[in-house]
Amino acid sequence: MTRFKGLCLALLALACSAAPPRRLAIAAAADLQFALVEVKEGFAKRRPGVEVAITYGSSGNFYAQLVNKAPFDLFLSADLLYPKRLVEAGLADGTTEFLYSRGRLVVWVPEGSPIPVEQLGMKALLHPAARKVAIANPRHAPYGRAAEAALAKLGLRSAVRPRLVFGENIAQTAQFVQTGAADIGILALSLAKAPALAAGRMWEVPQDAHPPLDQGGVILNHARNRADALAFRDFMRSAEGLAILRRFGFVVDTP
Repeated sequence: MTRFKGLCLALLALACSAAPPRRLAIAAAADLQFALVEVKEGFAKRRPGVEVAITYGSSGNFYAQLVNKAPFDLFLSADLLYPKRLVEAGLADGTTEFLYSRGRLVVWVPEGSPIPVEQLGMKALLHPAARKVAIANPRHAPYGRAAEAALAKLGLRSAVRPRLVFGENIAQTAQFVQTGAADIGILALSLAKAPALAAGRMWEVPQDAHPPLDQGGVILNHARNRADALAFRDFMRSAEGLAILRRFGFVVDTP
């Protein structure tokens, strides 16, 4: 009997050790793709046993998918407007809605560019070498709408418009400039601070040149893993999470 009991306990322990990790599915704005690598690492130390799967893209496209109940637990948007709309539509839990940062825009060129962006600022977009100017698609990317607003506010929209090329999201926009598909771009500061682009040169667009890029998240009503989604949200708002966001150029408040 004792031997049988020991065998049962051993089998139970084996079954528990073989249990699959809990999965947390996150839809995240593309400007977060480098910052969330560190956030995910910090979260894993506090919440072992959770497999965090993050998909990056434009917030507007994610919104359209989430209206049709795409299988995500947590939505991190570059524009708080999209989470609010999901709440209003009864598709997300308004009690979980939160502001995690304010995004910032920069005009960015690769290291070897002849365009003196630091001296010219926004007028760098008019430089003869700026044959193609990349911005995110304003139809569904908040950073693209902010870039268009800044161009209009600073009187450059008409002059720059014929040379605009549009990235599907802000990460693809950065890739255009990085690879030479565009000569200059209006990017997220968080991407310009990432290792892949840090060698480039930039000028920060004044925040009063465009509407605030208030970024926020919400947990979906159809979430399969609400508990870990809440824990991830809380980690992003913790002192450790906010410190990571600050390193990547996000404006955040102290909790």
